Amino acid sequence: MGGIGSLVLYNQPVMFGVKGGLTSIRKHDDMKRKRTKPSHLLSLGEKAPDFNLSDQSGNQVTLEIFRGQKNVVLVFYPRDNTPGCTKQLCAIRDQFDLFAESETVVLGISPQDSSSHQRFINRHNFPFPLLVDREKIVVSAYGCRGKLMTKRTVYGINKKGIIVFARRGMPSIEEILKAFKEQ
Repeated sequence: MGGIGSLVLYNQPVMFGVKGGLTSIRKHDDMKRKRTKPSHLLSLGEKAPDFNLSDQSGNQVTLEIFRGQKNVVLVFYPRDNTPGCTKQLCAIRDQFDLFAESETVVLGISPQDSSSHQRFINRHNFPFPLLVDREKIVVSAYGCRGKLMTKRTVYGINKKGIIVFARRGMPSIEEILKAFKEQ
């Protein structure tokens, strides 16, 4: 008793055979496991991709509106009200006057919806907007899309729209602002 059939398992075609009452499953030799391309930081000196996202209040925000007027810091973070994200955004809040003095706007970006962002802002009194990227389009354009969640990443973009700072994790406020002074 034996036979061969096929099915789709985790969106991958597989072949299976039944021999002696046992079932074995193997992939077609010509079917390769689908891999997502690694998400890389954008390069310093590169023009920052423009975007149009809503903030926690439904206002549309584009990178273009700051060009020629303000430096921009984009803070990509995984999730509202989690310990790491709270720590990072509260550190920015606590030194927000340094950003204002250097003509720099801060924009937080994550996939949560506007009501989640508004609760996060209300709870921690953030003086900067949090932008909604439900489809992770901007997250992907900036190389911040991870397998399970957004990769914590900070970008500094000068008034000309050029990336002058790009780092994963939680860089210090001083590191971020130093990049604008060195250009």
